[in-house]
Amino acid sequence: MKGIVKLTLMELKLFLREPIAVLFTFALYPLMLFMFGAIWGNEPSERFGGELGMIDASLPQLGAILIASTGLMGIPINLATYREKRIFRRLRATPLRPWAIIFAHHFVNFSVTLLSAFLFVATAKLVYNLRFLGDAVDVFLAFILGCAAFFTVGFLVGGLAPTAKAAQAVGMVLFLPNLFLSGATLPKEMFPQALKNFSRLIPLSYVVDLLRGLWAGNAWGEHLLEVAVLIGMLVIGVAVSAKTFRWE
Repeated sequence: MKGIVKLTLMELKLFLREPIAVLFTFALYPLMLFMFGAIWGNEPSERFGGELGMIDASLPQLGAILIASTGLMGIPINLATYREKRIFRRLRATPLRPWAIIFAHHFVNFSVTLLSAFLFVATAKLVYNLRFLGDAVDVFLAFILGCAAFFTVGFLVGGLAPTAKAAQAVGMVLFLPNLFLSGATLPKEMFPQALKNFSRLIPLSYVVDLLRGLWAGNAWGEHLLEVAVLIGMLVIGVAVSAKTFRWE
């Protein structure tokens, strides 16, 4: 247990030593909120049911983008870099079991992602008087489920990519369609019907729909499809990555 704690702290220190990564992770989304606020404000609008403003309605989508950027870009590049530099090979020579190494790595990624989400939600509350109609615990659990599903995909990509550059390229190819075709940037209500149908093939759309629904006060029972898809991603991702992951 002591070894896992030390390894986790080491991973956290390594992250904090990268000022650009820290700035991007913690400052980007509050800056996006300020940009949205400067353009649209956050007054309640009939477009959002008359009770929510632009900032209020945008938070679930920003949360989904954060999950996807960490899962499809951050984790694969980090894992491939560790293997390329033979860091995993050295760690395997320690008494720590492989699952402990993986746990420490993902715990740090999840903690950083969660803290980033908390910062932009706190910013929205302090600056724009954030309003939402759902239950905070439900939204938090949905956020955890989305992270778990996409982090396993990132682990799969990072485990298969031969180099960090390859992981970056594959991650970008996966990230961009998820970003623009899931409803995370443009609401799916604006999509033509053909694009709406195609968006069902985009994994992030299920995160967006689940977060938006719970944020608006829907019950879990109204989002059983989204929950089933994300749990399926998690189970399949864990099973496949366990078979295909290469330590060196």
